[in-house]
Amino acid sequence: MQNRTPAGRTGRPRNAAADTAILAATREALVELGWSRLTLGDVATRAGVAKTTLYRRWAGKHELVVDAVAELFDELELPDSGSLAADIEGVVLQFAAILARPEARSGLMAVVAEATRDDALRERIRASIVDRQLRLVLEGRARAQRRGELPPEPDPAESARTVDLIFDMVAGAVVHRTLVSGKPADQEWVHGFTRVLLLGLTARPGEPDGAGGPDKAAGRV
Repeated sequence: MQNRTPAGRTGRPRNAAADTAILAATREALVELGWSRLTLGDVATRAGVAKTTLYRRWAGKHELVVDAVAELFDELELPDSGSLAADIEGVVLQFAAILARPEARSGLMAVVAEATRDDALRERIRASIVDRQLRLVLEGRARAQRRGELPPEPDPAESARTVDLIFDMVAGAVVHRTLVSGKPADQEWVHGFTRVLLLGLTARPGEPDGAGGPDKAAGRV
């Protein structure tokens, strides 16, 4: 787990075991109590640490919940299924399964709502969750390029924009489907989403994934 102490904060060295216990206790409290009833005092009791220990690590409840939820998304792994479409489907199904967990659902919805009026919290969400999971897009795209499914993108600035766009499209669709619409992101939905992501809206019904070759699929992402 990465050290997520806010920049500029000093003090005694972090205790990894205490951090693990605190974040696990936070997720447990989210399940049992929900966002509104969760308190740092309850988390400290569950984790078996002093309340001051939490305040040395996290400025408050919002930051603590962000980091507790971020650990769940660190469980995501990009499968090596042999094709870009299968890899995308595999990681999207994992993502949807995490969002279905009550601690992820209640925690993420709460901190995103709070972040609409808290720029520092919004930045923490970006750094702790979004930036750390961009690795999946980078890894998947590089693997697809080695397979010849996607063309190389030599311009670093354009490459970074593409990575951001892909992440936003995937994360936005799955979060909306599971947390806003409240509908299942099951295998059928994930397959259809992946097909539209790779082939675009003009793909003919029944057209197989990847039809038209890698250039066609890549050009419409």
